[in-house]
This record gives sequence, C-alpha cells and structure tokens, in this order.
Amino acid sequence: MKLPFPVLFALPLLLAAPLMAAEPGVPFVIQVVDAATDRPVPLVRLRTVHEVEYFTDNEGLVAFDEPGLMNQRVYFQVTSHGYTFPKDGFGMAGTRLLTKPGETATIKVERQNLAERIGRITGAGRYEHTARCGRPLPAPDALLNAGVLGSDSVHNAVFEGKLFWLWGDTNRASYPLGNFQTTMATSPLLPGRPGASANPGLSYFTGSDGFVKAMAAMPGEGPTWLSALVTLKDAAGKEHLCATYAKVKAPLTVYERGLCEFAADKSVFEKILTFPPKAVAFPDGHPFPHQTEDGREWMYFGEALPQMRLPANYESWRDPRTYEPVTPDVAFTSQEDGRKIISHNGCLMWNEYRHLWLSIFTELHGRTSELGDIWVAEAPSPEGPWRKAVQVLQHDHYSFYNPKWHPYWSENGGQIVYFEGTYTATFSGNLHPTPRYDYNQILYRLDLQDLQHP
Repeated sequence: MKLPFPVLFALPLLLAAPLMAAEPGVPFVIQVVDAATDRPVPLVRLRTVHEVEYFTDNEGLVAFDEPGLMNQRVYFQVTSHGYTFPKDGFGMAGTRLLTKPGETATIKVERQNLAERIGRITGAGRYEHTARCGRPLPAPDALLNAGVLGSDSVHNAVFEGKLFWLWGDTNRASYPLGNFQTTMATSPLLPGRPGASANPGLSYFTGSDGFVKAMAAMPGEGPTWLSALVTLKDAAGKEHLCATYAKVKAPLTVYERGLCEFAADKSVFEKILTFPPKAVAFPDGHPFPHQTEDGREWMYFGEALPQMRLPANYESWRDPRTYEPVTPDVAFTSQEDGRKIISHNGCLMWNEYRHLWLSIFTELHGRTSELGDIWVAEAPSPEGPWRKAVQVLQHDHYSFYNPKWHPYWSENGGQIVYFEGTYTATFSGNLHPTPRYDYNQILYRLDLQDLQHP
C-alpha cells in the first residue's frame, strides 16, 4: 500500500522523535566539597533510589541529566571511602536535590581520613563530568592521555632534570589486553606543585599507534615489571637511569630477575645482567639515599622497610658483590589501640619537618579491606627502630596498594607531603569495580601536623 505523500514526508521525523526526546540537555550540576576546606572531593558516589550511580570526577563534579528525572526532587545516597555525610532519622546518608538543568547544588562531606584525596593521576575521564558541565578543562590530558585507561603501581626517579614515571600493566580502550612490558612517562619537575590538583603533566613514551610503548620487552614468557628505578652517577659524573626487571608468569610467579638501564637513544630499557636464581640481595622496591654515621654514601632499596643497600654509584649497582642485605628493627603497632600491624608494600623517605624517616605502607589483612588501609610510621634511621604507626587512609572493601611518597612535591618544609597508590578492586572481594577510577593511581595530601605523634 502506498502512503500519502504528507505521511511519507513525516515518517522520518516520527521515527526520529523518540531518539531526539532521549538526548540529554543542559545538565544539573552537583558539586561535592570537603566541609572543612571547601575543596572538591573526587570519588564520591551518588546513588539514586533505583540504583543509578555517579562518581564525582577530579573537580568533585557530577553532571546529572537523567532523562525522566529532571525538574523534580531526586534523592541521592552519598558515600565515599573515608568521607561521610550526615544520616537522617531513618539512618540514611543522603539528600534530596531539585534537578533543574543549568543550576548547581553543593553537597558537603566530612573527611574521616587524615589524608585528603586530591585526585586521579592516570586513566580516562579524570574530568569527565567537568566536560559534561561545559566547564574549562584544567589540563590537555583531562579526558585521555596516550590511550591509557588504567595503570598499576608507580615508580619515580629524577633524571636529567625531569621526573620519570614507571607503571606496570596498563589497560587500553581497544582490547582487554594492553601493555604488559612496562609503561613510562616524563613530567616537569615542579617542587610543591600538584597544589590542589592531580595534573603533573605526563608525557608518555608512545608507539606508532599512539598507545603507550613497551619500555622493557625483556625476552621470555609473560610480563616484564620494573622496580627500583634509580638515578646513579658513574665515576665521570654521568647520570644513568637504572632499574631491576622481573619476568612474571601465571599466576604471579617471578622466574627471572636482573638489572636493566634506560637507553635514551632508543627510548627503551636494555638488559645489563641476570641475577642467579637464588640471589638474596638485589635492588627492589623504591630507592632512597642515606649517609651513615661513618660518612659513607649508600643507596638503600626497599618497600615499607629497607631490604638492601649498595654504595651510591653506578659502578657498584652493576656489581652485585657490593650488595649488602639490611635487617631493620621493626614491630609495627597501632598508636591508637596497640594492636599489631602487618605491613605489605610501601615506601620510605626522609622528612625534614619531622627530622625522621617516614614509612608509608598498606596493612596486610586490614580491618576494612584486605589491602586498603594505609599507615604511616617514623623512625630515627632507615633500620629503625620502627614501632608506632598511625592510620591515615581507609577503604571499604577496596584495595589501595603499593603507596609511593612524592618527596619533591613536599610543601612548608616537609609539613605537607603527598603520596599516591593503586586503587583497584583486585584482592578486595568487591565485585563492583568503580567506573573509570578502578586500576588507577590516586593522589593524596597529608599534613604531618595532623598525626598524633607520641
């Protein structure tokens, strides 16, 4: 049957009408801030009664444009790791907001953690809601950088006037398997400058497809992970960017370790030597320099605690005969209740403000998560004695592992310090990874005045 011409003309418009009606318009903006500082709080979950979830971006924003729920009062449950919102008479932590397009409502949350969340450093959509709100983006890589969706565990070193960054396994958008041979970037060395943001200005080493480059494709089965990233000078005063590589096979078994060095002319790490299978002392974790009482300059390596040391020069790094194991004096206990704390991975640094060494580490088998509770302890020397520890960060059934200090960003003579770690559902038992945030690095700020020192 032939349709009349007017009907035939109108048919495409009629078919398109439902799609046009479903297009979002100007969003209603929700801004979440810290009640004490009015600074934005990223990673706050806003959940509607019918289980639609939104997570604030690095500016603490949510662009709400849910079709059918505009121009009316909508209830949002408010939750976040280490932050709380007042409960009503029924014990519900949330608020009702009138969702008028183009208008903004502010939600204030109270920080329970000593550490203040600054924002996500890696991954896509760090300022997703900021973009949806039509607001200016604070950085060129605010939405995506080198195709990276997620990165595991950071290492840093200052080399030739820049800050070098290493990560392990890295996710991409085009396929579930990304880069498993180490990812690297550089950024300007800006002391005291993430400020109140998480935009260090990462410039990734990339391949011809624009995705990050495999920086340490050592021969053998499985991924290549780098650790112990360190800058050392040789006898002539030349800097070398050095690291320890590990070859890994399923499930998480390291079957080979050795030394490698960054070849600037090729922009990759090249193998120097392989350690014997039963080697006990080798560079691993994070490095830090230390001059002992006899005046000798050492480079220590370790995680929450030092594990070994070597003379602080390139020639000694290449010679395993110079390696010395370190046995620290440690018995971590909670400063609050005296319970024993078992440390997982972490990082050490000297702090000028406290005139002490600071260790930051993840607790193994924590009370609120398997690998999500972060502690800080201090000692007069890297070897200890390490005793009292203060909890600075908690996660509710979510992992935050391999925390790393950023000493070059410290402010006010070391009173304000920064650290980051890997935020992931892995090992937590949580079956609901946080969209965009999961498997990425999140930056925190800590005021050492807030610690209750003995």
